[in-house]
Amino acid sequence: MARKLRMMPWMGHLSVDVRASLRLFAFYLANGTLDLDLLDGFDYRSTVFHSGSSLEQVFAIYSNVLQIDADGMVLNDGDAQYRVAQWVRACCDPSYRVEPPFEDWETELHL
Repeated sequence: MARKLRMMPWMGHLSVDVRASLRLFAFYLANGTLDLDLLDGFDYRSTVFHSGSSLEQVFAIYSNVLQIDADGMVLNDGDAQYRVAQWVRACCDPSYRVEPPFEDWETELHL
């Protein structure tokens, strides 16, 4: 039996632009093509997909950094992806230093 989704009048959806950004981010991440300039030569997928907590951190950073205007348009997808790429690079390359260092709000996991 199919379950019907009921929207409350006060509920909204993510804008098409936000959904497209999330979809492309997930595609690049899974495809191994996230920020090729920073991650060239690093096959980070085994690191990121090794445990749920690493993947959880990746999406937390992306969504915490992502900025959206009042019309639901994404303002800084490249910046959000770059910050994730920096975190991934630091996991794969202990000599890499994230600049600027992450602030607490960037890596916060929301429950």
